[in-house]
Amino acid sequence: MLKDIKVVVRGAGDLATGIIYSLYQAGFKVVATEVANPLVVRRSVSFAEAIYQNEFTVEGITARRIVKFSEIEEVLNAGEVPVIADPKAEVIKEWQPKVVVDAIMAKRNIGTKIDDAEVVIGLGPGFTAQKDVDAVIETARGHNLGRVIKDGSAELNTGIPGEIGGYREKRVLKSTCNGEFTSPKKIGERIITGETFGYIANQEIKAEIDGVIRGLLKSGVMVREGTKLGDIDPRGIKEYCYTISDKARAIGGAVLTATLSLI
Repeated sequence: MLKDIKVVVRGAGDLATGIIYSLYQAGFKVVATEVANPLVVRRSVSFAEAIYQNEFTVEGITARRIVKFSEIEEVLNAGEVPVIADPKAEVIKEWQPKVVVDAIMAKRNIGTKIDDAEVVIGLGPGFTAQKDVDAVIETARGHNLGRVIKDGSAELNTGIPGEIGGYREKRVLKSTCNGEFTSPKKIGERIITGETFGYIANQEIKAEIDGVIRGLLKSGVMVREGTKLGDIDPRGIKEYCYTISDKARAIGGAVLTATLSLI
């Protein structure tokens, strides 16, 4: 029975949330891990937000922050997804899941091993099937998005954001220096070219396109140069800010397919 199969998803950002959503709906017992201060921009559709708010709901599924492994079963029995600050994924040894999914999206493997569980799946660049993991999921937008790779690797990271509404680089805002990020804006707000998106220390970050703020890093966090601060959706549809994206759904479905084919 799927309801008896334990899954640990490393990461709880927007793509990981699409995965958790798919696995939860299929009946798996899912636990997510995060870092103590997640640098997630699509916070309105990321279970990582539970780390800050203690609980957070995305499309009818509630994630709840736990601080001890002993709390896992209680939260699962309540029909919720436990999320724990556990960057080294020590829960794997403690809870002994049958499936581990690395959805950290670090563009490289930062510690996941093929023997972490009976089935190990990695997202995107940095993993090689049959070496690091049992299967790799293609995360690059395009024809192969969501492809399950059981021999080989995903496409290399180009560093170029996927196109939305005709825009790539200009829709994504990144830090140009180190410092504390703050913003007077909120996810779902409209913004126009040249308008202030936020600040790093006293440095102003301005929008380069018109649209709706779909992603926005939490104010008060410290960032390094190159950190993603947020993204603007030029399509201007506010509702898209609060539902799982097409990319996250595709990847979530691919992880579910890979899991079912390997268990």
